Amino acid sequence: MYNKVNTNKQKPAIHGISIKALIYTLVFLFITFSIFTLLFFSASFLSQEQSKITALLLIVIALWATGIIPEHITALLFFFTTVIFSLAPVEIVFSGFTSAAFWLVFSGLVIGVAINETGLGKRFAQQIVKHLEGSYKKIITGMVLIGVIFSFLMPSAMGRIVLLIPIAMGIADHFAFSSGSNGRTAIILAAIFGTFIPAFSILPANVANMILAGLAENQFNISFLYGEYLLLHFPILGMLKAIIIIALLIWLFPDSPSEKQYRELSASRKITKEESLLLTLIVLLLILWGSDFIHHISPAWIALGGAIFLLLPGFNIVSPKVFNDKINLSPLLFVAGILGFGGVISSSGIGDTLAQTFLSILPVERGETFINFMLLNFMATITAFMTTLPGVPAVLTPISSQLSQATGLPLESVMMTQVIGFSTVIFPYQAPPILVGLQMAGENISSAIKFCLWLTLVSLIFLTPLNFFWWHLMDMF
Repeated sequence: MYNKVNTNKQKPAIHGISIKALIYTLVFLFITFSIFTLLFFSASFLSQEQSKITALLLIVIALWATGIIPEHITALLFFFTTVIFSLAPVEIVFSGFTSAAFWLVFSGLVIGVAINETGLGKRFAQQIVKHLEGSYKKIITGMVLIGVIFSFLMPSAMGRIVLLIPIAMGIADHFAFSSGSNGRTAIILAAIFGTFIPAFSILPANVANMILAGLAENQFNISFLYGEYLLLHFPILGMLKAIIIIALLIWLFPDSPSEKQYRELSASRKITKEESLLLTLIVLLLILWGSDFIHHISPAWIALGGAIFLLLPGFNIVSPKVFNDKINLSPLLFVAGILGFGGVISSSGIGDTLAQTFLSILPVERGETFINFMLLNFMATITAFMTTLPGVPAVLTPISSQLSQATGLPLESVMMTQVIGFSTVIFPYQAPPILVGLQMAGENISSAIKFCLWLTLVSLIFLTPLNFFWWHLMDMF
């Protein structure tokens, strides 16, 4: 039996002012400064219309990054303000509602509710915890490894997180980690980041990877092979980054588990008809997701078909009452807002202007391989901050030829630096799968922000230079 660490600590304060109040004040000043600067002293590289849009986007970023108000309310404010002031066409502002990602999130919520309602999530958790008992380090390491393994089996990050979160919650309950405890937070973050961040090193495992691959083939006739992509990125961005994720979670969220056995999930309890149906469906979905290179059906529509099956009357898996009571619409509104946010950036030309501005002000110089490599990574990371992760290849791939000429680096190497950039998540708002996972688990976004900032710092200081030397060994320069 393990002793539980008391994690109910009083929130810190500086000279009588709470950290939360200080953050609110800084965000208010940031928003005020942004509006004043962009509306009255428009930057030379932005048109008046782009300045207005940028001012709004900076406000939205600040609200999403800090969580001062709920994320879905910020999304609604974004919709309202953009449309009421005619800053972008309505079909672009609301394009998120017609996207595959939106329906993948909807389907994932239905599947997640089904996993919880049938008890299948707790059954999975019980089987997994048999291999995790022993220490807190073992629990966190196991959750991250499970996430990495799922990345090879399932191409949709959103789908992986939707399947893993109920399991992670069951594992947290098994070890008696209560809501708000360090242990529960670490287990949830291990499931989310363990299956999302290392997956950038696996070609079909994240949306941004596939956007990059598609644009590279369409614009430059360059095809990325699965094995070559994996060899280039997985040792550092996959395996080593997973180890860092484990170490940071254990350090930032220390705790100790205690065992809480679920009698209703004992080995003697037979699997129910609902569990059997759901398990069969999940296996079928995994097979269809894993074979998308054969049938070319989007993971979103496969998931939607599964969700419809679960909602059909007669199967008693997700009843109308459960659907009305348990399906939370806020993640859907937030995801639609994020996608509309990216669409406005793209249609307004702000993303292209940002990239061209980087190219004009960054001190790139042919022959300075290491400096150019670091600058390209910096450009990709900042672009991800401004446009969300899938926006990086959309913005930077079209100008990769100019970047290659300016730096003297091979075209494929220039494009590959984007992977390092969009795998560096500064704030959770940049990645809808992270936020959906947090909302499904009921976790506070502030914990994820703290973890993201530390992971970004370690990545920039240690992993990016290591990538440079590894790429040298791979003859990328």
